[in-house]
Amino acid sequence: MQTPSIPQGTRDFPAAVVAKRNYIFSTIKQVFELYGYQPLETPAMENLNTLLGKYGEEGDRLIFKVLNNGLNDSKKVDKTTAAFENLLAGKNDTNLTERALRYDLTIPFARYVAMNHNQLVFPFKRYQMQPVWRADRPQKGRYREFYQCDADVVGSTALINEVELTLIYADVFKKLDIKVNILINNRKILQALAALCNATDRLTDITVAIDKLDKIGVEKVQEELIQKGLTESQTNIVTSYLNITGGNYEKITALEQLLGHTPAGAEGINEIKNLIAMVQSNNEKAPIVFDPALARGLNYYTATIFEVKAIDFAMGSIGGGGRYDDLTGLFGVKGIPGVGISFGVDRIYDVMEGLNLFPEQVGVSSKLLFFNLGVAEAAEAFRIMQLLRNNHVSCELYPENVKMDKQFKYAEKKGIPWVVFVGKTEMDAGVYNIKNIKTGQQKQVTALQLINSEY
Repeated sequence: MQTPSIPQGTRDFPAAVVAKRNYIFSTIKQVFELYGYQPLETPAMENLNTLLGKYGEEGDRLIFKVLNNGLNDSKKVDKTTAAFENLLAGKNDTNLTERALRYDLTIPFARYVAMNHNQLVFPFKRYQMQPVWRADRPQKGRYREFYQCDADVVGSTALINEVELTLIYADVFKKLDIKVNILINNRKILQALAALCNATDRLTDITVAIDKLDKIGVEKVQEELIQKGLTESQTNIVTSYLNITGGNYEKITALEQLLGHTPAGAEGINEIKNLIAMVQSNNEKAPIVFDPALARGLNYYTATIFEVKAIDFAMGSIGGGGRYDDLTGLFGVKGIPGVGISFGVDRIYDVMEGLNLFPEQVGVSSKLLFFNLGVAEAAEAFRIMQLLRNNHVSCELYPENVKMDKQFKYAEKKGIPWVVFVGKTEMDAGVYNIKNIKTGQQKQVTALQLINSEY
């Protein structure tokens, strides 16, 4: 007999977990809509050529490819065999796979905009909450199937968009009661660093290495840069850059001395200064932190980049994003700038669960359990229950007339806070006994009091 299992890096979600996840989704959605963002959904699968080449070399390796239909067709055997040989040689072959599961929500969004730009009203603000897939090695906080919640605005270069996205992060994490740092940097600053190293052609190598700083440390970053072909003097410049510390404006001052004489450096530093000032003038408690070591090793970012990290819980980033001024250009549609952020719901869930931040009643589907005390009593309880449901009070009736101890245990295990007794005496009097499971408090109430939660 086969033992049932699920693919590594995926999970089942029981009711209590779904309820907590929905609490996160609902909180994020409410804030998105407060800022004028509208919902969008795209297919789970995209054409492979839509995704390849958009995430860098490492990202391309993590794309889940989908085998073409009909690979067992005898007429296609030779082509399929050759395609597998190409795959083993590190090449993609359309005879084997033409589609892939989406890696993130940003590239599919860019594809959507490119396909529909003649019908859209710009600036176009959308949010999207859907699963994505990555062929990564599963570990704590890292899954092969997980949800992202993105907000993007395209068709505008105004810095106010970055300001709003930063404030969205601050608002959401305040509502979820998670203490975070909203890390920001600017790719123009990183471009200036590459120019200072006389290695503009190595920008991707530099940013990919820097992006691993928190995981591997400065020495390993230096080793990777040397392996990528940078000289010792070039590596030393990057190291001096990474050693910049202090508060936001101390780091800005140090960077102005290092990179401020370059056009890209001056522009990036000025954007960082203005972003911090505008955010703090609207929310002085927003936890915005300028981090020169933040790189976000994705090729499509061009200016501001974001990353969010929890302060009180060991976890990777729980949010990230940035500006991508020519993302739709990848699909032949030029001149549509954009900027967006993403929330990592699965990691946010792990943080909230680890810190016990979910409200107590999240996951409780029913507020009241009516005990089943007999045929006539159950019929009366069901009548009252429908009155309550019509007035948006969640409740249920235990389906069988069994021992009260069993019905009590059912309520306890499901976390139902109140139980209601509708016996013959209660039916005659028109009042019902209600008991709090936790405190043992018991009282008599009318149906109207049950509807109005006056107990």
